[in-house]
Amino acid sequence: MKVAEAVPEFAEAFGFEEFNEMQRAALPGIVDSDANVVASAPTGSGKTALAELAICETLRDGGTALFVAPLRALTNEKESEWERFEDLGYSVYVVTGERDLNPRRAERADILVMTPEKADSATRKHDTARYGFINDVDCVVIDEVHLLDSDRRGGVLEVVVSRLRRLSDPRVVALSATMANVDDVAEWLDAPPATTFEFGDEYRPVDLETGVKTYSHGDNAFADKYRRLYRALDLAEPHVREDGQALVFVSSRQDTVQAAKKARDEITDRDIPIESRGDYDFHNEAKELTNDTLRQSVLDGVAFHHAGLAKEDRDRVEEWFKQGKIAFLFSTSTLAWGVNLPARCVVIRDTKYHDPLEGETDISPLDVLQMLGRAGRPGYDDVGYGWVVCDRSDADKYRTLLKEGKEIESRLAGDLESHLNAEIAMGTISDLDDVMAWLETTFYYVRAQSRPDEYEFDSLRDRVRDTLEDLVDDGFVETDDQLGVDPSPLGRLASKYYLRLDTARRFKRLADRDTLTVDAILETVAAAGEFDSVSARSAEADAVDQILAGNDTDLEGGHRKVLAILMAGMADSMPSELRSDAWVIRQNALRLLAALGEFLDRFAGPRAANLATRVEARVEHGVSRNAVALTAIDGVGEGRAERLADAGWTTPSDVVAAGPDKLEAAGMAGGVASRVVEAAKDLPQIGVDWGDFPEAVAVGENEMCEVSVHNDGDGAQTGIRVTVNDVEMNQKSVYLDGETTVPVGVFGTPEADELEFTVEVTFPSLPLLPVRASRHVDVE
Repeated sequence: MKVAEAVPEFAEAFGFEEFNEMQRAALPGIVDSDANVVASAPTGSGKTALAELAICETLRDGGTALFVAPLRALTNEKESEWERFEDLGYSVYVVTGERDLNPRRAERADILVMTPEKADSATRKHDTARYGFINDVDCVVIDEVHLLDSDRRGGVLEVVVSRLRRLSDPRVVALSATMANVDDVAEWLDAPPATTFEFGDEYRPVDLETGVKTYSHGDNAFADKYRRLYRALDLAEPHVREDGQALVFVSSRQDTVQAAKKARDEITDRDIPIESRGDYDFHNEAKELTNDTLRQSVLDGVAFHHAGLAKEDRDRVEEWFKQGKIAFLFSTSTLAWGVNLPARCVVIRDTKYHDPLEGETDISPLDVLQMLGRAGRPGYDDVGYGWVVCDRSDADKYRTLLKEGKEIESRLAGDLESHLNAEIAMGTISDLDDVMAWLETTFYYVRAQSRPDEYEFDSLRDRVRDTLEDLVDDGFVETDDQLGVDPSPLGRLASKYYLRLDTARRFKRLADRDTLTVDAILETVAAAGEFDSVSARSAEADAVDQILAGNDTDLEGGHRKVLAILMAGMADSMPSELRSDAWVIRQNALRLLAALGEFLDRFAGPRAANLATRVEARVEHGVSRNAVALTAIDGVGEGRAERLADAGWTTPSDVVAAGPDKLEAAGMAGGVASRVVEAAKDLPQIGVDWGDFPEAVAVGENEMCEVSVHNDGDGAQTGIRVTVNDVEMNQKSVYLDGETTVPVGVFGTPEADELEFTVEVTFPSLPLLPVRASRHVDVE
């Protein structure tokens, strides 16, 4: 069947002219029906076309499609790939955590692309103007729905799909690699038999032979990597000598580079012929690569591929591999999930990987099957070969997986408390009946019906009821006399910031303290459950000890390492031993610090929130206490902030007062100086007018006064606090855009000869230092 015949107005959106057998079988259910669809088919059989057909059908009806991609890196791939839809006049918009959301573009988009995590965040805020676009989705395409079985991400995907179905009831098209229990997924999504497709291995374009090869595990992890690499090269070499290609999966970006370097040496030693070595045109093309190591490797037929490479370099590697110019390609698992880049031989060198937040972790069975599914090049190979290289102790586990496959399980129970709290915080659950109704919309419930003993189905409702009671007891949920449930401020904040509930409890305890310090803030964040699995390596111990010398902390292991990274980040002095994990840990810590700031604002007040915001800015920029306020100025980074502070200008007001000429005289370029001063003017400029405040008061007399606080810059949320002799008289929170007044009572107390009145203005969400103004009154 020609594409132009099936969907003539969208023929240009497809990268081919004719549908294959699997696509033809599924096409009527997608195009001629509006029912939900579940399609399971072998990797490489052409499932992407089914997603595109569903999108075309939605666009033809004037609707909006949401494509849920399993990895953030793949959302960018889709943005590039689907320029074909842009050429037809449709708008494609990618929504990820690494980009600033443009709500207008999202609202106007015809095709939205998101990860499960971003879709979760968006649907939690569906009733806000910023994320209201998520309510208008007409069709949700779930790419690789077997991600449901992922320990870390499966529960998120599950609640997102259930939530979307309750919010707007879109059509759902779920696509998957081969899975043993496709009927459970179909039941969950209410896909009828007519639109539930289970395509077996006979639909693979190339037969697949798989196996497990072992190696002898040693005491040195570094040496073990090379043992596995030599094993992988042994398996791939015969195929490369017969003009085949090998795709070798390793655990990290750095490992792709190191393995490629070592493989080049081995290829030379083994005298493996590489045709591209004599290709003059290819050598000229390789000069355009921006990565020096990659440029040298490809000339010997070896390349590496990971999400950190420049897109142009990745595109060239993919194209050269398809052309057969690269014989050995080393990659992270991203390539297995997204890019259709098959090879005659696939070897999984690493079955474990180091996650800065999880420690040493087994790659998931889903990843194993997904990677091996890339073996076999349609049109070139009759058979594809896939191998897992693992320690002898794991061999039986992987042999069983390759023989029996993997049923998809629900992972919702692993974090049921957080997901239930999120639903209540959204307002979609208002009583116990709603809780049970929500439970029945989940894959968890369907799977529990299929495996009642394993999931303890008979006690499922009691388990959910107990979870709800725990949320009430811990202050996340409030109840009324009619058994209704409402979110508490604590529950709303935990959901808004995507926090583990034990972390939210920890933040609340910090807010309840009488005094707050920078050390207490850092220690609370470092102790968060989000960092429970951070591993502390022995090689890092000295660096951690040196950073924390003189710091009194009870933290141990990975949490102690996190604290060291945060303190080193604030000082901009990260030891080389900690740099490999520092970026990920700091990014997660910044999210937690932002959340903590709002917790403190809600439960402890603006002063406490301002301290957390300044700590957050110091961790992000690596600046001193004196320079932190300057980072609020647009265009001022850590280096410029420190130089300004060293010159004596420590606040935006100082910068405004200095003016461009003095900044230029201090070494700043003229144009930059003018821009920095103008940006500083946009920040709050606070002044205090004491009015008719008395200079003295007689014992026993009192006078009520009004003090004016004015802001001559942009408006900002502020906390205004009045103290007398360090004792708080009153405080208020106000969005200050202009002027406000605060009442101050002057009382002639016989207990003091002098009264010191202080007005303090703080900014809970800006890293500006508090502004203070004082007045002395004599008691006569």
